[in-house]
Amino acid sequence: MSERIGIGVIGLGVMGQRMLARLAAHSRAHACAVWDPDATALEQTRQRYPGIVAARAPGELIAMRELRCLYVASPPASHLEYAGQAFDAGLAVFCEKPLTVDFEAGRRSIARIVAQKLRAAVNFSLASSPGLAAMAAAVEDGSIGEPRAVEIEVAFDQWPRAWQSAAGRWLAQRAAGGFTREVLSHFVFVLQRVLGRASVERSQPEYPPDGVSAERALEARLSAAGVPVAIEGRVGGSHPDFNRMTLSGSRGAIEIHDWFGLRRRSAGGDWVAERSPQENRATGQAAQLDQVVAMVEGRAHALPDFAEALAVQETIEALLTRR
Repeated sequence: MSERIGIGVIGLGVMGQRMLARLAAHSRAHACAVWDPDATALEQTRQRYPGIVAARAPGELIAMRELRCLYVASPPASHLEYAGQAFDAGLAVFCEKPLTVDFEAGRRSIARIVAQKLRAAVNFSLASSPGLAAMAAAVEDGSIGEPRAVEIEVAFDQWPRAWQSAAGRWLAQRAAGGFTREVLSHFVFVLQRVLGRASVERSQPEYPPDGVSAERALEARLSAAGVPVAIEGRVGGSHPDFNRMTLSGSRGAIEIHDWFGLRRRSAGGDWVAERSPQENRATGQAAQLDQVVAMVEGRAHALPDFAEALAVQETIEALLTRR
């Protein structure tokens, strides 16, 4: 049997805990050490996973011999710092998004990765999903005809969402948080992976007057490969949370909705679902960890690298500037 890949986890909020649960069920990768500045979260995690080591500091975790990869799930401002320390230790890095809002620091990190042939990827949840694969195939094989338009819509009853309450105040603040960075970025990633780099033609984010809080609404128009893209996002109201990305072509359309839901229709026809969202989620999440293992082992993989993630973030930051 192949050797299991030891992964260290920095950041034990929602994303860190979700990754720990997924790693516990994977055959090739496992979490062997964790760290978080919150001593309570650290102790609760150690009790939940008795075999795991609770490090006393990030440096102690990164220096552990068992590690071959560092998963960074801390707030965005610390992503590149921890990634750099992991690179110094010879580790691969799997980092949460947004990669960074400091573009120059991001470019320096990318230059180092290229020059030193380092192994690094960023966690966009749809990267290994059946939805992305189907949308890319629909463009490549022409099954929906010539792409004509893209619509992306997200809505939230509140922001941050209730289950994000432990993530920290930064998530509700415009400096590094907000739904555009946290949720729309996943769909901008899909857009740019499928059609290429997008340019922002018009964007109208709406911010609270306090000068600190993140956006409450966004309406924007972009273009990707000559295809018009409409984006709409909002917080508040009586609607349930939802998201959708629809790519319409001359002979049909394909849509990703509610993260892992996937459906398509022919021109003039009804929408037809492809498997259940739950099945697509399970398939995508298992494939993602398989891809992480491939990345750590230096094999080919389809995970977004730091350069692709930074390109997404550049589009996202442009969306957050009124134009």
